[in-house]
Amino acid sequence: MTGPALVEVVRSGLTESVHHGALVITGPDGSVRTALGDVDRPVYPRSSNKPFQALGMLRAGLEIGEPDLALACASHNGEPAHVARVLAMLASAGLTEDDLRCPADYPLHEPSRLDAIRTWPGRRRAAMNCSGKHAAMLATCVQRGWPTGSYTDPKHELQRVIAETVVGLTGEPIAATGVDGCGAPLFAFSLTGLARAFGRVAGSRPGAAMRAAPWLVAGSGRDDTLLMLAVPGLLAKGGAEGVHAMALPDGTAVALKVSDGAARARDPLLVAALRSLGALPDNPAARSVLDGLGRGAGVVLGGGRQAGELRLTRECAAALGLAS
Repeated sequence: MTGPALVEVVRSGLTESVHHGALVITGPDGSVRTALGDVDRPVYPRSSNKPFQALGMLRAGLEIGEPDLALACASHNGEPAHVARVLAMLASAGLTEDDLRCPADYPLHEPSRLDAIRTWPGRRRAAMNCSGKHAAMLATCVQRGWPTGSYTDPKHELQRVIAETVVGLTGEPIAATGVDGCGAPLFAFSLTGLARAFGRVAGSRPGAAMRAAPWLVAGSGRDDTLLMLAVPGLLAKGGAEGVHAMALPDGTAVALKVSDGAARARDPLLVAALRSLGALPDNPAARSVLDGLGRGAGVVLGGGRQAGELRLTRECAAALGLAS
């Protein structure tokens, strides 16, 4: 997988690195408006598929409050309030942290991570960024009377419902089934399918829950939280290996994959896509946040200071109608 050059890393006026990939924008009806690269090739959406998994849980019969539903869609920081809510979700289902099948980890949030290293006896499953999804999967199993010990098995009743939900949202068959980093089943489909699914899930309960609680979805300083706080009505969810997706309230959606898996190339593409759709807010504070994300503020450093930026390639900017 290569694809066209989308983002270049510029240091002191010289292009130092280039990220290739694919990006697609779909309309509210699911039609492709803009496509760069091979947007029909199957990819693993990684955590960008969490809203679909949450919708599958609801269709399987999960009864859950909106904040916990947002956490079910999260790749959270592991900040104290994230961990506490995961543990409370488990307790309400009569379960404990030991029932989780995600790996144990320290928080992603650096201050919380440092505090955990000082005070915890070791890594914890509830701190792992996908623990909210796993807790919700377990809660679904308890409420339905399904086995909890095998909930990550692709043949489990819950995972079959989720697979059916994914097929319905993407409008295409699952191309491959793998194992995500958290241990849950992971279904491959195209970037076009990912964008269409995001457009469809934007008006669903998971979409509304995520927009209502952006901090629960990611956490302090994270791009999904910042994007949803800055752009009213936006639904955004990133995934590992350079995947990201977002949708506007009308169902217009964007999905992208950076070929080399670099997360740093995603934010300039997301902000550029919002600009091309005329979706940037008028709020000066929000604009400042988005401008920083779009330039990769804090990414290209020299001596601890900003020494460059990330920017779209000419080809990418032209395709998005942003060429100067």
